[in-house]
Amino acid sequence: MEEEKENSTSTTPPRSVIPPSIVPPLAPIPPVRPPMLQNSEVGPSDSDSDHNELGTGINKGAGEYEISEESRQVRERQEKARQELMLKRRAAALAVPTNDMAVRARLRRLGEPITLFGEREMERRDRLRMIMAKLDAEGQLEKLMKAHEEEEAAASISRDMAEEELEYPFYTEGSHSLQNARIDIAKYSLARAASRLQRAKRKRDDPDEDVDEEINWAFNPAGNFSLEFSEVGDDRPLSGCSFSPDGTQLATCSLTGSAKLWTMPDIRKVSTLKGHTERATDVAYSPVHNHVATASADRTARYWNDQGTLLRTFEGHLDRLARIAFHPSGKYLGTTSFDKTWRLWDVETGEELLLQEGHSRSVYGLAFHHDGSLAASCGLDSLARVWDLRTGRSILALEGHVKPPQVVKTTLAAFGI
Repeated sequence: MEEEKENSTSTTPPRSVIPPSIVPPLAPIPPVRPPMLQNSEVGPSDSDSDHNELGTGINKGAGEYEISEESRQVRERQEKARQELMLKRRAAALAVPTNDMAVRARLRRLGEPITLFGEREMERRDRLRMIMAKLDAEGQLEKLMKAHEEEEAAASISRDMAEEELEYPFYTEGSHSLQNARIDIAKYSLARAASRLQRAKRKRDDPDEDVDEEINWAFNPAGNFSLEFSEVGDDRPLSGCSFSPDGTQLATCSLTGSAKLWTMPDIRKVSTLKGHTERATDVAYSPVHNHVATASADRTARYWNDQGTLLRTFEGHLDRLARIAFHPSGKYLGTTSFDKTWRLWDVETGEELLLQEGHSRSVYGLAFHHDGSLAASCGLDSLARVWDLRTGRSILALEGHVKPPQVVKTTLAAFGI
């Protein structure tokens, strides 16, 4: 037994001793593979794998690889889209003015064009939002803060100036002559209004008064009207006519710029009034004298006696005159013009007492209440206004016309005023 043991020990080869510092690997290291391709890319086929490894050199060594040009472009597009998305998110969180003027002011302060061709308000606001987001992303917060400080400074200055401004009255202070004229008109109109109201009360209390019968008495003669005379008034079309208070004379004006006086009813020319340099637009007889006033496109109105002598010229309008009318007292003259105003003149002195605005377009017609307290004007803005001559206020606006009213000639009493 001992011999067999010795023989077996002698035939068994000796075991190798491994140094403790060397550790054998547990598994082989896998080769480095290229990154996975996106869905939009088409990967190389198996047949081209050898060619790619040899030609493009994707696997350059241990731990290093190179991507293809298509993959690089896709990554660049993805990065750009990600940056745009982040920029839009940042822009949505920014506070942008909603007022278009404030948007323009901030664009100007940032050195950008305040508007582009065909750009609307919302598009301009979106452009400002993107510019601010871009500046914020680039770290140029100082520029944004400077623009904001400038806006705050401008707003504070405007508020201080508004506080320092004096509160002026909304009306224009009239002259002493206008004050005297208003007092005179008030006295004149109050007396006439009192007598008118007394007549109205007497008619109302009279049991024999029949309103329908009175209306028929006024309108029935109109059915018997007939042409009695016909006369050529001038070489060019006539633009206006007016009867004298006593009905013995007729005044006409034409586009030649002249006016003519005719006797009634035999239609005989008495005199010709020449003086205007442009076409005459209207003529009116004074309610207290046989004097005539004419209006013209030469921006003036003229006052004549019945002999054809020029007594006064009224100058001040900035555009051609349209219509002309006398106040019932005969002391004042009203003129309308295409300069969007109507004016009140003193007949005796020729002084301009009142320049009345209120129409947005040219003023065409003018009429006075027979009491003398009110005046009505109409313009090409399709609006008629009633004015209180004693205070200068617009007390009534008559709206409803689709097209501009051309004449305000009927008495205001027809409207119940």
